[in-house]
Amino acid sequence: MLSYQHHYHAGNPADVHKHAVLAWMLDYLTAKDKPLSYIETHAGRGLYDLGDPAALRTGEAAAGIARLETRLPADHPYRRVLDRTRAAHGPAAYPGSPLIAAQSLRVSDRIHLAELHPGEHALLLRNLAPFHPQIRQQDGFGMALSLCPPDPRRGLLLADPSYEVKAEYDTIPAAFARIARKWNVGVLALWYPILISDIHRPMLDRLGTTFPGALCHEVRFPPVREGHRMVGSGLFVVNPPYGLAEETARLGRTVFAGTARKRP
Repeated sequence: MLSYQHHYHAGNPADVHKHAVLAWMLDYLTAKDKPLSYIETHAGRGLYDLGDPAALRTGEAAAGIARLETRLPADHPYRRVLDRTRAAHGPAAYPGSPLIAAQSLRVSDRIHLAELHPGEHALLLRNLAPFHPQIRQQDGFGMALSLCPPDPRRGLLLADPSYEVKAEYDTIPAAFARIARKWNVGVLALWYPILISDIHRPMLDRLGTTFPGALCHEVRFPPVREGHRMVGSGLFVVNPPYGLAEETARLGRTVFAGTARKRP
């Protein structure tokens, strides 16, 4: 699927949820001296301009990062990455998850990114060049399976598909199970949208059966514009880092004003 481009949606409320949790997990993992691997299956371009006409047209950033950023603690790792990105690229710059990872990790850590869309892949190569990650133009889950278990073995995988192809809801649980069998110590994080149709529920049921110890955290928010079908954001994390449950609970209470819940 090659039609999805995230610059229309960068900085929306789901991004705030996903990126705040990602920044916290990377901050936690890098507190130890041991090196780690970061794998991302659907990387996008890594850096976005919220002043771009495409971003302004949807208004999603105005409903997301512009409204929610100040609700984060001033010393939150996500706020630190936002400040570094703006200092380097201007006040309208917004970091995607690959740039959040690149700015959070150390020289001893390894970054592996996959992006299938040719235009987004070219921009990812340009935007992440200073950090020297491994970037591939291929199917992200295929890349992950070929790398796992990675070296270093300690680390984190983020998968945030667009879900524009409905079959992804059916194929992701099996893909996660295969990755986990090869990389049983990895932190595996899956982002998913919460739509009015609740189409994600069967996927979560299958994931929950396979990974009964995983953390599932959801936040709800109003549609960013009339007719928009997304009303929330979810993260399913296998092998969640210590303290993540408490961090996501705080995030739900403070940033999203108590609309979060941990799925039983």
